[in-house]
Amino acid sequence: MPKFSSASEIFAAMPQHFVPEAAAGMNATLQLDLSGEGGGQWHLIVADKQLQLKDGLAANPNMTLKMSADDFVAMINGTANPMQMFMQGKVKVSGDMALAMKLQSLFKMP
Repeated sequence: MPKFSSASEIFAAMPQHFVPEAAAGMNATLQLDLSGEGGGQWHLIVADKQLQLKDGLAANPNMTLKMSADDFVAMINGTANPMQMFMQGKVKVSGDMALAMKLQSLFKMP
């Protein structure tokens, strides 16, 4: 099972791992703000079972997820528990919490 080594590698792989059926009825912009080395800002626009992935800040995101790039990579690789990270304050969510919970189901990552 391949593991990712950076946030940019994860974002590059997201389109081919997107699960359109999981996005049925969804029309939202999700902002990801990753701090530290290898971090950056990206946003995902999910509408009509389609995904657009863009660099930078979204004008008006429905949900913003803030965490370190290292923690994001660990979470995607399955070596860190997202709920535990949230409870420890390593993950901060603003806006629609339900979108944050749904984010993982939108992708079938290796």
